[in-house]
Amino acid sequence: MRAAVLEALVGPDAVRIADDVPEPVGEHPMGVGGRLLVEVHAAGVSFPDLLRSRGEYQMRPELPFAIGAEVAGVVVEAPEGSPFAVGDRVAALTHWGGVAEYALAMPQHTLRLPDHMSYAQGAALYLNYCTAWYALHRAGVVAGETVLVQGAAGGVGTAALEILVALGARSIAVVSSDEKENAARAMGADAVVRSDGGWLAEVKDLTGGRGVQAVIDPVGGDRFVDSLRALAIGGRLAVVGFTGGSIPELKVNRLLLRNLTVCGVEMVMMDSEEPGTVRMVNDAVQALADEGKVRTLVGAEIGLEAGADALRLLEGRGAIGKVVVAVRG
Repeated sequence: MRAAVLEALVGPDAVRIADDVPEPVGEHPMGVGGRLLVEVHAAGVSFPDLLRSRGEYQMRPELPFAIGAEVAGVVVEAPEGSPFAVGDRVAALTHWGGVAEYALAMPQHTLRLPDHMSYAQGAALYLNYCTAWYALHRAGVVAGETVLVQGAAGGVGTAALEILVALGARSIAVVSSDEKENAARAMGADAVVRSDGGWLAEVKDLTGGRGVQAVIDPVGGDRFVDSLRALAIGGRLAVVGFTGGSIPELKVNRLLLRNLTVCGVEMVMMDSEEPGTVRMVNDAVQALADEGKVRTLVGAEIGLEAGADALRLLEGRGAIGKVVVAVRG
């Protein structure tokens, strides 16, 4: 089969298109529930893919391996007793191996793809929307609250904006360009501020000096402290990731004086402590997709032959929404 294969841990330049990659055997090594093989129509590429291409991510297979953390396609093999059947349209997490004609999905991280969503939209569904939904859940966001979304034009950011609309909460998006501002507004942002300007003062103005009830932060880096300052008394910040490149450190007196809460966002680890966490998240995102309340933002759709360019877009901070590789026409 054809696939975009990473041959060395040196980044996007190590990706080549191979025509002779063996089809996957067995079941996904991290899957639960047996062998679920998908005929891939589109694959999603995310920031962890970029880190994995450099050997900087905690989860990676032995070289060589196909890039692509999630897929949308059609089930061609399903385990007996599975909720999925041959012919089902699905969106699934793979962690790697997605930019290929066939991929092993993880049954516990697979959703049914509604007929009204394209395969490209489906390739942007699982990772970003489950992450964003769980981040908002961890932060305890409810209708009527105001939430600041860092990196709001990225995959998790645009997902969070859409879900906030469905929740009936108000959002303030932090972005870095006109193009990204347009994307955030299109996904439902109530207000937009610029990361290269005095965004903290703008957030305070937008909230009458009080601050926001919650922050969703997939960026980290040097914005983290100002994200805490943007919180109202009793506010909550959900740490999603560190696309800003550095992991911030926290002086906990900031939490004490203003009764702030900082929480991590990792649903699989929580599922080991509180079984049913992943199922709860899956069910919530499935319902949003089925009801047409989320549509996903595909910022770039790249052909398989140019699969490495998907990683280069992420490397150059040029990605808006989800970067998707069209595996089949």
